[in-house]
Amino acid sequence: MTTFQEELLPSTRRALAHRIAVAQAEGRAPSMVAAVVRGGRAVWHGSRTSVEGESPDERVQYRIGSITKTFTAVLVLRLRDEGVLGLGDPLEKHLPGTGAGEATIAELLAHTGGLAAESPAPWWERTPGSLRPELADVLGERPLLHPVGRRHHYSNPGYTLLGALVEKLRGAPWEEVLRQEVLEPLGLDRTSGRPRSPHAGGWAVHPWADVMLAEPTEDLGRMAPAGQLWSTAGDLARFAAFLAHGDDRVLSAESVREMRVPAAPAEPADVVDGVTYGLGLQIQSRGGRLLVGHSGSLPGFLASLTIAVEDDVAAVVLTNCTSGPLVGSVGADLIRIVAEAEPRFPEPWRPLPRVDGSVLELAGQWYWGTHAFALRLIADGGVSLGPLAGGGRRSRFRANGDGTWTGLDGYYAGELLRAVRRPDGTVSHLDLGSFVFTRQPYDEDAPVPGGVDPEGWRGIG
Repeated sequence: MTTFQEELLPSTRRALAHRIAVAQAEGRAPSMVAAVVRGGRAVWHGSRTSVEGESPDERVQYRIGSITKTFTAVLVLRLRDEGVLGLGDPLEKHLPGTGAGEATIAELLAHTGGLAAESPAPWWERTPGSLRPELADVLGERPLLHPVGRRHHYSNPGYTLLGALVEKLRGAPWEEVLRQEVLEPLGLDRTSGRPRSPHAGGWAVHPWADVMLAEPTEDLGRMAPAGQLWSTAGDLARFAAFLAHGDDRVLSAESVREMRVPAAPAEPADVVDGVTYGLGLQIQSRGGRLLVGHSGSLPGFLASLTIAVEDDVAAVVLTNCTSGPLVGSVGADLIRIVAEAEPRFPEPWRPLPRVDGSVLELAGQWYWGTHAFALRLIADGGVSLGPLAGGGRRSRFRANGDGTWTGLDGYYAGELLRAVRRPDGTVSHLDLGSFVFTRQPYDEDAPVPGGVDPEGWRGIG
């Protein structure tokens, strides 16, 4: 049986090391660490530094900025999965009196709640959180800048509200809840709200001279759920594996998959750039590859966590400078290097364990009007329906146990598929959300859109 190597090939490892060496040099970063995850485990770590004789490893902490938001989103999804709240609930239902309560939980997660991008001055990332002790200090006098739910407008205060929601419903500080419900179960023992040795110092590098300025390390206070955390390449590699596969101790695979689904209307420029946002996760298309994850920045630090779910490869890149390296591009390149040099082996083909004869007879070619479709059987009694050739509407369907199926994705998500049978038990057609699929184009014996013209099909002349 052919399987992929657990360890990367030497040539792949060299290409990865070269990529971060170039990024550290060209980005003029004091240091950079990176990790690559494949098949749910870290398979490579690398680092570069400007300090002779020292090299940070996967256990050195860096500040990860807005990757913190993904951790906060996981806590909110846990509350949803427990039935404590609904994603469609307005914030006011659970956290009244904020002035932004008409936004739903899902809208806050997807940055479509209409809130401002930042808290009122002074700049919250470079000043003590003690300047903003209450939610009102974070939201200001005018928390809503846009109609709720109408556009994607990235909002740090929105995640402050979600952190406050977690605290209200759990009855404990956000960081304590995070430690108990996410960090400890996943074994992220080097992720914390405050730096723990060994950790990198944050620096600003002068744009026109090779000199540096130490950046302050501020406790963000109320803004912590938007960007407080420190972590390591090793811990974020484990977190990336969780976001790709789920872990029932924290969130199921189905729930983390939901986080990766676009949940925000994209701006026109975002459509061109191929970027959007899910529930606490950024989503982008790069080089024909769908990537999910999150970036992060705070004065003195840049961070990126990127996952290519279809390739089952993820990358983490951390550096300790305010600007310079394009860590998101570096992470995407690390994934590309592994995915192209050592492409993932598909799972072996295996026959289905059991097949219902009444379902098997539905397999094959069907027509919606004159459009040719194919219905195929998939695992667990499900089916898929899609065009025989080219693009078009396609979906997978889950068996309901009563001879019907419900759409899981694509155009027919949530729609009901059923086989309509004649009195003698033979199949007349498929009904899918009022669309009729027949074995022949416009079958005259089928209901609308069956054959209409009494002269039937004909040529010209």
